[in-house]
Formats: sequence, structure tokens, C-alpha cells
Amino acid sequence: YPRKFTWRNYELVFTNQKIWMAYFITIARTVIGTVGGVLITGMLAFAISRTNLVGKKVYAMLCLIPMYFGGGLMPTYFLILNLGLKNNFLVYIIPALVNLWNMILMRSYFQSLPEALEESALIDGANYITIFFKIYFPLSTPIIATIALYFGVQHWNDWFQANLYITQDYLKPMQNVLLGIVNEAKFAEQMASAGMGVTIDANMLQGKETNVRSITMATMFVTIIPIIIVYPFLQRYFVKGIMIGSVKG
Repeated sequence: YPRKFTWRNYELVFTNQKIWMAYFITIARTVIGTVGGVLITGMLAFAISRTNLVGKKVYAMLCLIPMYFGGGLMPTYFLILNLGLKNNFLVYIIPALVNLWNMILMRSYFQSLPEALEESALIDGANYITIFFKIYFPLSTPIIATIALYFGVQHWNDWFQANLYITQDYLKPMQNVLLGIVNEAKFAEQMASAGMGVTIDANMLQGKETNVRSITMATMFVTIIPIIIVYPFLQRYFVKGIMIGSVKG
């Protein structure tokens, strides 16, 4: 149990400039990545769901193969490096714009909508871009909310991309900052148990009410609370979208 009730841990967390910068990077990549992912993945799913798409089987196979066979970590790393995305904010966004599993869910949902909607729109002179944004997209709120939740949680929790491709502190998200604090706490405990002195950031040890472990727990709580707040508002769409999208899958 805590020795004393105090808000000092959270004061130290929120006065740390690294935390605020990491929060900004995490929120920015989550919002941009979710919006971009839903749009690009949705457009791909809409195209694949059309029965009159020329070469539909070829495109479906090109989407299916990467779900089972990956290119490997090193080829992916060199590809990111050659594209100039290392130490670039876009490394969080561009590689994650299309998620094939999410595409399959959205495709199944689009296929469950009446084809008469598309036919009537084509008769009225609408093109497929208009049909997607003005007919199918507004009617697909459940599956869009579901996929948005998937993308949002993926971007919020991801630390591996930054661990591989980001070396600049100002581009690191919350999860990597938290990982650094946890590792620092473990290192301090190991040095203390070995009877060795270790220097810790002074901002994390001010006063008797805090220690490295309490700072770690406060940072962890600050990291997970935003996604917990958002989830209840999307839960009903999440359940409905999964059930409807799985009918034809």
C-alpha cells in the first residue's frame, strides 16, 4: 500500500518536458494514423468488394500473400532507410496506412450492403468516389468505428516502430518514454541491491514522497488512461461492427 497519499508523482510527470512532447507525438500519430488508415484501408476494401473489378482475384491474392509471408525485419528496415523515413514522423503513418485484416472486415461489411444502392447511384451519374464517400461511408458507421478503434489502439500502444527507426528524443512516443523510465527504475533497483550508488534524474527524486517506482507507476497510468476513456464510447459500434462484418466473412 502507498505510504502516503500524494499527487507529487503526477506533478513530477507533468512537469517533465519529455512527457509533454511524447504525449504530443503519440496523440498526433494516433489521430493522423487512424484517419489515414480508415480512409486508405476503406477505399481498398471498397474496391476489392466490387464484383465488376477487373483483375479482382489478382488484387485479392496480392493482399492475401503478405498476411502469411512477411518480407523480414532487415529488408523492411533497409526499405524504411532508403525511403528516408528514419527519424521522420511519417514512419509512424505511411507503413501503417493499410491493414489487410481490417480491409477484410470492411470488405465483408461493404458486401453486405444492398447492390441497389450502387446501381441507383450509377444511374444518377455518380462515380465510384462519390458512391464511396456519400453512400457507403455514411452507412458504415459500425465497421468504421470498429476499424478506427483498431487503428487507434495500434498507434497508441506501438513502441516497436520508434524503437527501430527513431533515435531523436523529440520524436519518441509515450510508450518509449515509459519504457525508458521502467528500464531506469530496474537499473536503479539492481544497483541498490548490489550496494552500488547510481545517479538518477534529480527531477524524479525530489522530496520524500516519491521514488523511481512511484514515478514509473504514475507515468504508466497517465499513458493508458486516454485510451480507456475513449473505448466506452466506441464499444457499442465495436461489437455491432464485428458481428455484421463477419456474416459474409
